[in-house]
Amino acid sequence: MDRVHDTRTADGAPAREVVWAPGGHRTVYAEAWLRAHLPGAPAAPGDGRTEDDTYLWDAAGIAGRFPEAGWGAYTAEPTVTAAALDSVMGLGFVLLRGVPVRDRQVLDVARTFGFVRETNYGELFEVRVEADPDNLAFTGARTTPHTDNPYRDPVPTLQLLPCLANAAQGGDSGLVDGFHAAALLRAGDPEAYEVLTRVPVPFAFSDGRTELRAHRRLIDTDPAGRIREIRFNNRSIGTLQQPAGVLDAFHAAYRRFGELLLRSELQLEFRLSPGDCPVFANTRLLHARTAFAESGDRHLQGAYADIDGLASTLAVLRRKEMPTGSTSGSAPR
Repeated sequence: MDRVHDTRTADGAPAREVVWAPGGHRTVYAEAWLRAHLPGAPAAPGDGRTEDDTYLWDAAGIAGRFPEAGWGAYTAEPTVTAAALDSVMGLGFVLLRGVPVRDRQVLDVARTFGFVRETNYGELFEVRVEADPDNLAFTGARTTPHTDNPYRDPVPTLQLLPCLANAAQGGDSGLVDGFHAAALLRAGDPEAYEVLTRVPVPFAFSDGRTELRAHRRLIDTDPAGRIREIRFNNRSIGTLQQPAGVLDAFHAAYRRFGELLLRSELQLEFRLSPGDCPVFANTRLLHARTAFAESGDRHLQGAYADIDGLASTLAVLRRKEMPTGSTSGSAPR
């Protein structure tokens, strides 16, 4: 560093200009950015994807702040779009209502905030009763709380499940905040929590065209120890090959966590109507449904996407909303 001068950013905020030796390169740093990055300044909360960046909820806690938005306002008003996407980041989901009920509309919904994640299931997949099902989702049976595709790495971080028809008796949808359940496990049974954050689990999927495997922990944390990802699917878990003591500890912890996820007070249940489209974080929330009569018409059309695209869209919307002269979150330039 050669010299430092007081100056202002392009939008008029106080700043410091640094002239670097030996080449004389100049860099302008907003003072707000410098204050936020001083040695000893409070640590940043994270990248928006850990427990510290979110509101952990149970069914009662979310009832008064159920996140939803009408499709017309969501697509026309940037503030409504931003609030809906912020709900996905902070609460793990949003319910879009009044979405056009038509084939492949789910792809248009995903493209309002990011990119469709195509998998071996294609760009989208049908969730309805089939005559010869190869997946529990294609029957009228109850599905317990789970995350999708734990055998995939990277796993799709977002899922969309718009309703095209729901005339069946039963078939109510459910969501569980996996971050909240994991935090409850950590508080109530720290030894079980430690096991599930340490022992890798073999997940697998195989059919005539596909062979997928991933060995990951049920509860994943970031380097600071914050809960960042949940993978839980009892239909995709394989056989652990570990010493007997590790197996005993794991299965006890696995059972404990599974019991937590089934607690009624943790499960938010609601009924989808045609035009309703839940968008939820597949690495945080577990989804479920009650059993339904297969004689009734129930048809959802799902797709996967990734949360980095949604987070990027939200960040750009927020940047556009910032008043002139504001430097919050600005980087050096």
